[in-house]
Amino acid sequence: MKSHDQLIQIAKTTIETEAQSVFALASHVDSTFAEAIMSIYHSQGRVVLTGVGKSAIIAQKITATLNSTGTPAVFMHAADAVHGDLGIIQKDDIIICISKSGNTPEIKVLLPFLRNAGNKLIALTGNMQSYLAQKADFVINCTVNKEACPNNLAPTSSTTAQLVMGDAIAICLLEYRDFKGEDFARFHPGGALGKRLYLKAEDIAQQNPKPQVSPDSTLKSVIVEISSKRLGAVAVTDHNKLVGIITDGDIRRTLEKYENINLLKAANIMNTQPKTIDLGELAVSALTIMQQENISQIIVTQNHHFFGFIHLHDLLREGIL
Repeated sequence: MKSHDQLIQIAKTTIETEAQSVFALASHVDSTFAEAIMSIYHSQGRVVLTGVGKSAIIAQKITATLNSTGTPAVFMHAADAVHGDLGIIQKDDIIICISKSGNTPEIKVLLPFLRNAGNKLIALTGNMQSYLAQKADFVINCTVNKEACPNNLAPTSSTTAQLVMGDAIAICLLEYRDFKGEDFARFHPGGALGKRLYLKAEDIAQQNPKPQVSPDSTLKSVIVEISSKRLGAVAVTDHNKLVGIITDGDIRRTLEKYENINLLKAANIMNTQPKTIDLGELAVSALTIMQQENISQIIVTQNHHFFGFIHLHDLLREGIL
């Protein structure tokens, strides 16, 4: 049985071993890597990633990363390829084959068919003398000194190296394409990350009630409007032009300050410099303002006219907070 201290040390050693392997990858990046990137960029087809075992799992992750950053990609398992899945490959596609040894039986069977089809082949391998390296048009070196496994057998450092090199490929392509946050949002519309990049203030405000009163509204009317709309504030408008805001905090302070409140109007207690955001701004910008100003709601405007409210709870519900 291992003690807690021993387990902690094993974990640290694993992390350090893999970190050293990743750090060493930088020395393997050369002109061949750049040529492979340019070949992908100028291709009229997709990137088809393939591999077996743990390398196949890494290939699937790289496929997902490429797709989400603007490079069309599909995964094809090397073992399934010779049983019908070769039909995935189109004439202009570029193949990325991932294999630590570069000599696995499935890879050896597959490569002649890939070469016969005339597709460009990029190898990610840890064996520069392997069958895969010899057959590839571009060889990207993913060699590691040793696996984190104490027996130097279980794919650990090697698969981490493959993953990192795949990320390097994806990010190079992303930057070469000048892929922006707006582009990223188009591929991630359902997640919280995507919402931060595309959800507008208008989208949230239009879902909420629109509490508003005129400057000459009575205090009672203000309280009723705040309570009924349940946003903790009310906009004060003059012919829909925003002139102020009254929050439930303003109401409490007014009740503490004045003994006779019967004659008070909205204009007497409103804040004439409310925090606002234009309806076309990103909702995440509203969050930034609310955090900086330590407020729970912000008014959304259109050409200085009242459009609606965003509450902190709205951003929490959308997963932006």
